Parts: sequence; C-alpha cells; structure tokens
Amino acid sequence: MSEKSASGGSDAPSSKHFIQQAIDSDLASGRFEGVFTRFPPEPNGYLHIGHAKSICLNFGLAKEYDGTCNLRFDDTNPTKEEVEYVDSIKEDVEWLGFKWDSLHFASDYFDQLYQWAEKLIEQGDAYVCDLNAEETREYRGTLTEPGRNSPHRDRTPQENLELFRAMRDGKFADGAKSLRAKIDMASPNINLRDPVMYRILRATHHRTGDKWCIYPTYDWTHGQSDSLEGITFSICTLEFENHRPLYDWYCEKLGIHHPRQIEFAKLKLSTLLIGKRHMLRLVKEGFVSGWDDPRMPTLSGYRRRGYTPESIRNFCTEVGVAKFNSTIDIVRLENSVREHLNRVAPRRMAVLDPVKLTITNWPKGKVEYSEAINNPEDPESGSRQIPFSGELLIERDDFREEAPRKFFRLKKGGSVRLRAGYIIDCVDVVKDDAGEITEILCTYDPETKSGEDNSGRKVKGTIHWVSQEHAKQVEVRLYDRLFTAEDPSKVEEGHTFVEHLNPNSLTTVTAFVEPELAKADVGERVQFERLGYFVVDQDSTGEKRVFNRIVSLRDTWGKMEAKGKAD
Repeated sequence: MSEKSASGGSDAPSSKHFIQQAIDSDLASGRFEGVFTRFPPEPNGYLHIGHAKSICLNFGLAKEYDGTCNLRFDDTNPTKEEVEYVDSIKEDVEWLGFKWDSLHFASDYFDQLYQWAEKLIEQGDAYVCDLNAEETREYRGTLTEPGRNSPHRDRTPQENLELFRAMRDGKFADGAKSLRAKIDMASPNINLRDPVMYRILRATHHRTGDKWCIYPTYDWTHGQSDSLEGITFSICTLEFENHRPLYDWYCEKLGIHHPRQIEFAKLKLSTLLIGKRHMLRLVKEGFVSGWDDPRMPTLSGYRRRGYTPESIRNFCTEVGVAKFNSTIDIVRLENSVREHLNRVAPRRMAVLDPVKLTITNWPKGKVEYSEAINNPEDPESGSRQIPFSGELLIERDDFREEAPRKFFRLKKGGSVRLRAGYIIDCVDVVKDDAGEITEILCTYDPETKSGEDNSGRKVKGTIHWVSQEHAKQVEVRLYDRLFTAEDPSKVEEGHTFVEHLNPNSLTTVTAFVEPELAKADVGERVQFERLGYFVVDQDSTGEKRVFNRIVSLRDTWGKMEAKGKAD
C-alpha cells in the first residue's frame, strides 16, 4: 500500500499518510472489517479543483484496500440544488477516472431520518423550538460566552412529538419552528449547543417534489447517511473537525452503525477563488462565460481548458494528505499538466503573430515536404510531412532587425535553422510607410536540410514556421490566470474580490497553423512548438477550429511578476 495509490495517482512506493495509518489500526483491532468510503458533494454548484483531492483520496483508499466508494449527493437544501449540478458532478467524477460502486442521495433517506428524529424526541434528546433564526443565533452565545437555554427546551417528549408532526404536516409558517437536538448550551464546542436538525421550508425538491415542507440540516443528515450505507471511514476536510463530536453524538444516541470520521486539509491553491458563492457571482454577473469557462477553477473548466485527468490525479498525489491547511503554489498544478502533455501531446507548428519570410533563392513555385517528428518523448508516435515553400510565416518575436549578442533567433545578418527545414540567412527587410517590418528577406542553404545535413554548419537558434500558401487560419484563445492576487479573497473594506480580476485573462488571436491542425478533433491536445499546449475547443466548427491555450511551455507568470516589481 502507498500514499500515491491511495490518492489516485501512480503506485510508486512511499510512506503511509496518517489516514492510512488510522485505517490500518482500525482494521487490525477489528473495529471495522473493510474500507467503505463515499464522496458526498452537495449538488449546489459545480465541483472545483479542491474537490479533486477528496475524490482521489476517497476512491483511491477504497481501491487500495479492496473496498467500495459510493457517490452520494447530500441534497438537503432544495433552494440551492439543481439537476444540472447533479449531472455535472457525475461527469466530473467519471472524467477524473473513477466509478462509484453505488449512487445515493440523502433525500433517499428522508423517511428514515424523520423516524430517527422522532426517536430522539421520544428519548428526550430533541425538542421543538419556537425561536426564529435570528433569536436562535442570539441564544447560542459566542466562542467566549456560553449560550442560553431556549425557553422551549423543557417541553415534554409528547408535546414535542405532536409539534414536530404538525411541522411535517404544514401547520406552521416557514421558519416559525425548528427541531433541535438537546445537548449542552454551555459546551465550549458551539456545534453542540442544541443544533438545529429540521427547519420548515416550503420549497420543491429536485427529487422528492413537494412531499416535504421540513428539511433536515446537513449535520443531522450526513452521519446518518454514512451509517445507512455502511460507511466505515468518513473522510472529511478540516472544517468538519469541530463537527465530529456532533457526528458521534447522533450515532451514539441512535445506537446505529458508527463510522469513524477523519479530517484532512483541503486543497487550496494560490490565485484561485473556489468558494461556490464567489464562483456563482462570476457566472451570474458575466465575468466568465459559464461554469465551464476555461479560466474557472471548476473541474469542467479544467476539462475544457485541456487539462488531463492524469495530470490532476498526479498533482493530488504529489501534494499528499496533510493535517494542517496550507496554500499550494498554482505553478505545481500547471507543471503537472506540462509534464504529462510533454509525454503524450503531438507537436505541431502554429504562428500566432505572423510576419512574412521570403526565401529569395528558393525556386519559384516549388513545394517540398519536410518530415517532422510528432513527439520526441514518444518514438512510437512517428512523424508527419509538412509542406515547405519559399514564402513562410514566422513569429514576429522571432526576428529582430537589431538584436543583442545573446539573441539566438533570427536577426538581420544572422542565421537560424527552421524546424524540420533548412538553415536560412537574413539579408534584408521590407518596411511599410510607418516603419513596420512587413517582410523578411532570406536565403536558404540547400545543403542543410534537417535529417540530411552534412554541411558542418552550426547555428544556435531554431524557430518554427508555416508555409503561407498552405497554412490554415484558426482562432486561438490565450487564457491566463483569472486573478492577479495570490489570495483574491483578501480585500479591504468596501472592496470586492472582482477588483482582483485579471484584465488579460483572455486574449483572442487569429493564428496560422500547419494543415494537419485544421482536421483536429474537439478535445484533441497538441503542443504548438515553442509556444505551449493547446486543445481544440467545443466551439469549433467544420469551417473553423478554435484552440484554447492549456498552459505555456514554462511558467512565465512569475517572471512577469518579478519584472513588474523590478520596473
């Protein structure tokens, strides 16, 4: 067993993390006979990159210990839940490479939860309270001051049972009453100060319709759902650590199967804002095109951006499982996808900011084909033929009329190799009336063709190109980070996180690509040589391909930040 396999990544050996150690201990002692986990999202939004860690951990542990992992939707709040979110979550889990053993909804258990609530009432462990939400908060006290008992706390079990059934039958207005557990209003753990179990809410549920006008709270539902499914290890993030005593209290009072809750640090990445409230605002107010906008930290956004599930699983394995919250540099996630795509993505040539390059000694009208390797990291990927002519397009940044000594691309009077082509020598330039270079004039050395070069000539630079006559036009969307701040949630009073939005998070250009790319399928990932990794977007049509930049070849953001500070 290994940490890596339990996180859903590679199986390279490593020491066990604290959750694996706890599982081993419980299995050895006979507390549990197997490892049965679950991934329990609330269907009130799209999954984000932070959920990937929980998915990999829960499914990875079940696989490692030959157990099971369920997918359960904790759908206890009908005002925020939608079928759209349910469907997207299923798709995300499967895309990451996991398949649940059983599919459940907390709403499947509403009848049983209601019966158990009546049992607690009959035991004297729950009561109906008439305080409204604001009064309940006031009576709860603070972190430094104990709470006060509700004036309705001492109702008899029979009276509470009658009131609770009247709540169920719609006899009271929304918010007029609630069912609360009777624990300890002086507890230093505020979660144990008579927490609400049911509230009155007339809202149509996406699965139960209008059957219920009372809905259970998350804390009341969660542990009992785990119990009903026979879960042995309830893996939660650290914010639920203070809820664990309540989780245990409910199971013990009901005398039901009692899973063990274990908490781990959630995944937090620099420059990202993954709160559902924040993401919903970005979508609703049009700052992004939708939940799957390639700039969004949602799994659907990463999928559309072109990230691979393998790279995300490997990243989750690399960051590991910790007991304390910390912020991970976003560069580590970007490097993970770079490393994977470097191994699997075919190379293609594309020019995003073109300038014409004419080979003056090339035979007029001649076209020949150059052989280019598809991926030097994967010899089995083979090679392809690219048309080469006397009129090419190169990146404008790859040429300088006057250049410093260490500029190893093309400059006037200098030489460079064309990828999979010849060595060329720049002899002159053509400019328009504004002084802008419109054409670069070069000669080629016919003895220097790639793969056949016996000339002995050496040049330090190699640049990419496309044949102007054969190039195809495509739309390229250059995505960058959505926020400029390391922590976009940190704002001064009177300001909001939207002020940290990066105005350059999306730039759209018309690019020229080798003919092969005009036939690329939606979802196909390639490396534009020397530029970065790109994926064919779903907006593509038969007439026009749209490419999203997944990530550049290297981290340029840090360099830009450093330059900005220096300036």
